[in-house]
Amino acid sequence: MRATAALTHPFYVTWYGAARPGARTKRGPQRETSGGAVHPLDELGLVLAEAAVHSIGAVGGHAGGVYLRSRTSGLLRLAVVVGLPGELMRPWWRMHVNRPFPVAECHRRSQPIHLADGEEAMRRFPQLMAGLPFSFSSLYAPVRSGNERFGVLVALRPATAGQPVVEEDQRRFTDAGTRLGAALGELHHDGTSVRWEREPFVVQAPDATARPVRIGAFDWDLGTGALSADEELCAILGVDPARFPGTIDALTAHVTPEDAYQLWAVAREAAQTGRPVVRRIRIVRDDHPPSLVELTGRPVHSSPGIGTRRVTGSLIDLGTGVVSAEAGDRLPDGLFSLDRSCRITYANHSAEDLIGMPREQLVGRVLWEAVSWLDRPGYWDHYRAALLSHTPVQFRASREEDDWVTVSLFPGREGVTGTVAAAEPPDYTPGSVSFPGAGLGTFASPADRASALYRPVALAIALTEAVTARQVSAVVTEELLPAFGGRQLAIYVLHERHLYLAWETGFPAGFLAPFDGVGLDARIPGVETLTTGRPIFFESMDKLAAAYPGLAIDASVGARAFLPLIASGRPVGSCILGFDHPRGFAPEERTVLTALAGLIAQALERAQRYDSESALARGLQDALLPHRLPVIRDVETVGRYLPGTQGMDVGGDWYDVIETDRGLALVIGDVQGHGVAAAAIMGQLRSAVRAFALADREPDEVMSGTNRLLIDLDPAQFATCCYVLLDPATGTAQAVRAGHPQPLLRGPDGTTEVLDLPGGLILGVDAEEHYPVCELTLEPGAVLALFTDGLIEEAGTDIDAGVERLRATLSRVSGISIADTADRLIREARQATDRPDDIALLLTARWSRRQTDRILAGPGRR
Repeated sequence: MRATAALTHPFYVTWYGAARPGARTKRGPQRETSGGAVHPLDELGLVLAEAAVHSIGAVGGHAGGVYLRSRTSGLLRLAVVVGLPGELMRPWWRMHVNRPFPVAECHRRSQPIHLADGEEAMRRFPQLMAGLPFSFSSLYAPVRSGNERFGVLVALRPATAGQPVVEEDQRRFTDAGTRLGAALGELHHDGTSVRWEREPFVVQAPDATARPVRIGAFDWDLGTGALSADEELCAILGVDPARFPGTIDALTAHVTPEDAYQLWAVAREAAQTGRPVVRRIRIVRDDHPPSLVELTGRPVHSSPGIGTRRVTGSLIDLGTGVVSAEAGDRLPDGLFSLDRSCRITYANHSAEDLIGMPREQLVGRVLWEAVSWLDRPGYWDHYRAALLSHTPVQFRASREEDDWVTVSLFPGREGVTGTVAAAEPPDYTPGSVSFPGAGLGTFASPADRASALYRPVALAIALTEAVTARQVSAVVTEELLPAFGGRQLAIYVLHERHLYLAWETGFPAGFLAPFDGVGLDARIPGVETLTTGRPIFFESMDKLAAAYPGLAIDASVGARAFLPLIASGRPVGSCILGFDHPRGFAPEERTVLTALAGLIAQALERAQRYDSESALARGLQDALLPHRLPVIRDVETVGRYLPGTQGMDVGGDWYDVIETDRGLALVIGDVQGHGVAAAAIMGQLRSAVRAFALADREPDEVMSGTNRLLIDLDPAQFATCCYVLLDPATGTAQAVRAGHPQPLLRGPDGTTEVLDLPGGLILGVDAEEHYPVCELTLEPGAVLALFTDGLIEEAGTDIDAGVERLRATLSRVSGISIADTADRLIREARQATDRPDDIALLLTARWSRRQTDRILAGPGRR
């Protein structure tokens, strides 16, 4: 099916990016409502929606979706949401592939991930649980076709109580991701762009318990009582058509006694009026509860002037069972139900009164769009908890000041049943003011309290992976703000008694500029919270303005929290959290936010130390690597170094080219670890190898001496190394390896092979280790490639595949200099977003005398 045909497909969904006539607007940052216009899917959307719905249902999931790559490198976008309101998942609409989340890791490594419950998710992906601290099971399958990585398929389902995800479900879901990848691969091959730049669309998972609609026909002779029934009617009654007696009494036997008269009422009214008559009756089947069906009777006139003697009609089973709205209307508490998109499907009379709206204005609308006082980010965690973990949730909400209700949510596979009841206002400590939408300001149950108090632990683990100030700020933005319903964040760091703005998000452009670089004598809340060491909370902007007259305040109408960033008694800076609405801050929430501020301060202090150490390590390594390689007749050498994308950015990889009386020594090595220590060890080993080589030692003696030196320097440190002693005139070489990757050799005809050089243990293990020497030859036109393992490692693939990829690339490169060849190899490695290790590369080419003369005429190369 091509895209043009898909536009007429009857599969429609809610589209978030579309404008809805009459949609409610809000002050503050704009966001689309969950009731977007209905749009047909294009072919890509249809493929994604069908795959998500079927695969999630196949593993017993109740929600999920598909992340798809975008035009921004390394960024995944949520394209399809199944079984959840899209607005609730807004904080996770975008996912960068280097983030420590299961979606990102699944895409990055092209490996499925299965999390049985919240405990396993907390252990492996604490950042996920920082924003979604609920117990649920989740499955992630990579979506790829060949070398094309399209995205990730996700399924959410109830936790499995400590039991791992069964292998059958693992296989079934992984296969679903493979099939989706194949389908997207076909679209990609046909020219369809398989990238997502829009907001996600939401599809509702089909009701697994729904029965098909069935329509049965009958013909009733009123005089004799004979009644003929077709097979569908017999199926509705649950009887064998061959055994149906064919009488009205047989039909009456399957109708509840109180509805039996309806059969005769239908016949009498149809005969009297001459028009079809419709009634609802309840059918009883063996061992089944009554089921509501629709009975239609039509009079049949045999001839003019003769009364009706026969009635034909139909029995329609809608498959919905008994529905009795009156039962809910009799309850004193408000009762309502939601589907999995949080659209209201029912509300009783008490709910109308407590919510303050008639049910005809409620039914069919998303809960928080229909009821404005429930549209507060502080409540969204409760909605997520019910929909994701399938556990009951209860919280208090205010319709207006001093007018509170208790809302309870009881989730199930197909939706949520809710109750609303009048409640007393919560108690606050003296001086604390309650505002409508206090959000997490009150905790209605132990589960709510545990969820809020849990966040410092989860966020602490998330912050341990942030090593720069920017990464710390990004973690706070992505984890802390969604958890507490915040919209604005500013982080200031202290330097020489002034506060400097390090990070901001959500504030009007340029609004914070006047506060950048303020001294500690300024009377503003961001300074006073640091100098006093006490957090300052303002439940509304009016209160902030009253406390600080003349202070510039943005147009927001929300609340503010000013938190001191103090680590081990030392001031680090201050943090500002902004909220869109006035809100109270309960004692528990104040405690949680204060604790989080301490964690952020420690992370920032660590980041500042990292910046200093990183600058030192970078300078040290730059000083230790050779800035210029020697120019030798008949031989050309080129070296390259590329730091990793994680950690300290610099490590212990090195290369060197040394002119000796015995020939040209080609060296490459890799010290474990990163940072100043690794760079320092690298410098000592490089000096040792150079000293041994210049002393005309044999290659095995060079390696053995370096090994013993490393053990003397640091018995806990290890390194790999490869040393090749080349005779430029003849091309003969002696090589020795200590746990290092095998070199590659490209012949003059372009044929490239992985050398099989015998080797010994890595350096630093055994002082008595012997390192064997082998011989090889470089023909004129041949290129020898020495490299560290960072060049051949790729997340989610075997290292042998990386070696083969490098070999194939080197064999294809022809007609360019070895400097361009080195740049080509490094450029391909640079494209990887997840590259934890450094890369060192040393290429050596042996040329003919004519080629050598041309090379020597040009500038030397590093």
